[in-house]
Amino acid sequence: MTSLQDMPLFRPFAYIDGSWVAADGDEQIDVVNPATGEVIAQVPRLGRAETETAIAAADAALPAWRNLSAQQRADILMKWYELMLEHQDELATIMTLEQGKPLKEAAGEIVYAASFLRWFAEEGRRVYGETIPAANSNQRIVVTKHPVGVCGAITPWNFPAAMITRKAGAALAAGCTIICKPASQTPLSATALALLAERAGVPRGVFNVVPGAASEIASALTESSVVRKVTFTGSTEVGRSLMAQAAQHIQKISLELGGNAPFIVFEDADLDAAVTGAMAAKFRNAGQTCVCTNRFLVQSSVINAFSEKLAVAMNSELTVGDGVDAGVNIGPLIDDKAVAKVNEHVQDAVDGGAELWIGGHPHPLGGNFFTPTLISGATSSMKVAGEETFGPLAAVFAFDDEAEAVSMANDTEYGLAAYFYTRDMGRMWRLADALEYGMLGINTGMISNASAPFGGVKASGLGREGGHQGLEEFLETKYLCIDLGE
Repeated sequence: MTSLQDMPLFRPFAYIDGSWVAADGDEQIDVVNPATGEVIAQVPRLGRAETETAIAAADAALPAWRNLSAQQRADILMKWYELMLEHQDELATIMTLEQGKPLKEAAGEIVYAASFLRWFAEEGRRVYGETIPAANSNQRIVVTKHPVGVCGAITPWNFPAAMITRKAGAALAAGCTIICKPASQTPLSATALALLAERAGVPRGVFNVVPGAASEIASALTESSVVRKVTFTGSTEVGRSLMAQAAQHIQKISLELGGNAPFIVFEDADLDAAVTGAMAAKFRNAGQTCVCTNRFLVQSSVINAFSEKLAVAMNSELTVGDGVDAGVNIGPLIDDKAVAKVNEHVQDAVDGGAELWIGGHPHPLGGNFFTPTLISGATSSMKVAGEETFGPLAAVFAFDDEAEAVSMANDTEYGLAAYFYTRDMGRMWRLADALEYGMLGINTGMISNASAPFGGVKASGLGREGGHQGLEEFLETKYLCIDLGE
């Protein structure tokens, strides 16, 4: 396979004001391949000073960018979209080497990530105002929409391309400029996107990438009166901190935080379809997504049948290994802490009386690999019930009736995604109303789509990404009251 250093999109630098830069000091971040433990690159570890430079660049670039027509901005975003698809294989390889997910899955993420650029390019041309009938005949009321201004984005390692385009696509389409702080584990996907943005014609200063010290960069963004919007995907704990910091300058903030997704299977469900959905909702990215199923809630009358079918599918369909190897669909976890957490949840459940069906231990490959695991007989007192596992552990809980299923599903501070399988149309609508989640997968385990609003309620966050709602997060509303005179 081609080495990372031989790839044209390999850019182990920061990207500020249209230039590839190193840190003001000599500090570096090691980018580690989670499958091999090999340091594959070093990128500059930026801090407050470089972030302030990026903020100034974004501020300087803002007037010209927001004054372009929506069509002009859309044309640039569409070119960026096309370049992503043109370089899909190279972007996927970079992602696999720094993040670990299998190449086929990484290539799928590139298509998904690019779709946000296309969606917001199109949606940016439809930022409509409105006229409102006035109480007085000599007045006119008009509402207009305007870009919020300079934005800061802090993105995670589990979807290192899609979480950037989902934020930057909306920001740029709205006429905003942006500073992106990628996760330290996966900065190379971000800088590769920056290079393609540059080739697409995104002007200098409009899109900036600052890898480095999370706390310093976040503080620089939230303490700046120039930055008018902060958008973050990550843990609820960090989201709470950012929300408090953003209060200083009353910055707009969007937060896509943790989840504890239930996957409910009723006795009238198509069990084969439910298992297919379960495999997608649980084992994508080795279970390392915020919308991954954390709890399988299965009606008692079909719990054994469902568990047996799921066990067969796991044994026959899941292959663990290095993401660059053919046939692999479960890559490594991101680091040893992730392995330790999954192992802790498994041991806690077994110690609490759960039955281990499959796996339950680190994979023989060692390192950051963990064996896909299935346990049944899980209870609400176990860690897997209350904490987000973020790994390939499927824990099955039993319920007796619909009311108990809803109660169990809602018994969490989180409210990002939930899934349920039933053929009862009345039940579909009852659960659609009763489940306290921002997104529901009904008879499907895959819900992400650029045209739909992605986000949660309760401790899972604020705001939405994707859909027309995602664009509105980067717009301000202005009300014009016009007196026509006598």
